[in-house]
Amino acid sequence: MRFLQRQSLLIGAGLLFGLMQGCGGAPPPIRPNLPPSESDLVLLTSAALCDRKADLSQKLPPAALVTRSWGSGQEVVYPAAQSPSHGDESYFFDEDGLLVGAVFSFPSGLDLQPYPVLRRTLSLLKPSREFYLNAAHVAAKANMAGSALFETGDERTTFAYLVTGDRDRPMLLMATFTIDPYAKLFSPYRREFLSRLKQPADGKGGVKTDSQGSEDKDPFVSLQQFARGQTAQLAYCREKNYEIAADAYRKAITSGFTNKVWLAEAHHRLGVALDATGQVQQAKAEMLQSLAIRPNIPEVLNNLGTLHRKLGDKAAAMSLFEKAVVLRPNYAMARYNLAEAYEPVNPKRAIAEYETFLALVEGLPEEEGRIARVTERLKVLKKP
Repeated sequence: MRFLQRQSLLIGAGLLFGLMQGCGGAPPPIRPNLPPSESDLVLLTSAALCDRKADLSQKLPPAALVTRSWGSGQEVVYPAAQSPSHGDESYFFDEDGLLVGAVFSFPSGLDLQPYPVLRRTLSLLKPSREFYLNAAHVAAKANMAGSALFETGDERTTFAYLVTGDRDRPMLLMATFTIDPYAKLFSPYRREFLSRLKQPADGKGGVKTDSQGSEDKDPFVSLQQFARGQTAQLAYCREKNYEIAADAYRKAITSGFTNKVWLAEAHHRLGVALDATGQVQQAKAEMLQSLAIRPNIPEVLNNLGTLHRKLGDKAAAMSLFEKAVVLRPNYAMARYNLAEAYEPVNPKRAIAEYETFLALVEGLPEEEGRIARVTERLKVLKKP
């Protein structure tokens, strides 16, 4: 599994709402077959992702910390001269004070020979990107080799390692740890992070980056707010907060996405957040705006259908569920919603849709509750 591709889909496609009955949001998915991620190099010793900023201030000496702006949030820097990792440490907090990412930079390279577990993990991963860095201050043997970006993680977080050198002497240049919604903003290949290798905090060492790196065409604040909305809406930091999610998606839209896919999905997710706070008409308007920008998206059609059902327009709801399953025949949640819509008017069609739903979700632990309800409904509908 290529983790970078997974992240692009996770952030940009809006597929996480597909298994919802309504528009209330779903927790971060538990991903099976996670890639290897074991490490004996422990870098996040002073904080944990989703910690509050006040927690970090209690663990690290305030006099050693430097605070910078980071979009609508803040970056707290712990220079290599004082840090326990002996690298430049940066901790990134969103405007709500949550730790959403951390970056550890080693401009002169950190020898990974003493860390056999991490070296084995990296050997099992396929690089998500390979390129060349002129690492003038890394040992000559490592400098002659290319660099590779490895990505891994667990159910909620993404870890990335930028490594140079060969198998005999791998050198770590940068490591990042983020909650999934922010992973796109913390790729070590982004220009702003590669520049840290060129100009480390202590002014020593560094690599020549020149034209390396990339910058997103969409405004940073749009991407940052979209990630903030995901974090709040999908409980990546343990609690759902639809008010924060709605605020974040509004800011993401206002700041100006240039990519229509992102813009449409921001309207969609804003609609989900508004529905969860009881603002059904406003949620409907956002869903319609999403479809106006990017028509025929099954998840949006399904969620708009649930809004019509809440507003009492059963015919419109059924039409939207029908369209969703035509566009994506294996869309389990739309099949479930369609079956419910058909129950009062066409029990035979409802039975067929419920049975299709059961076939699609067979063996999925997260669907156990709904499977039990469908099984009971089928018993009732099939009674002579």
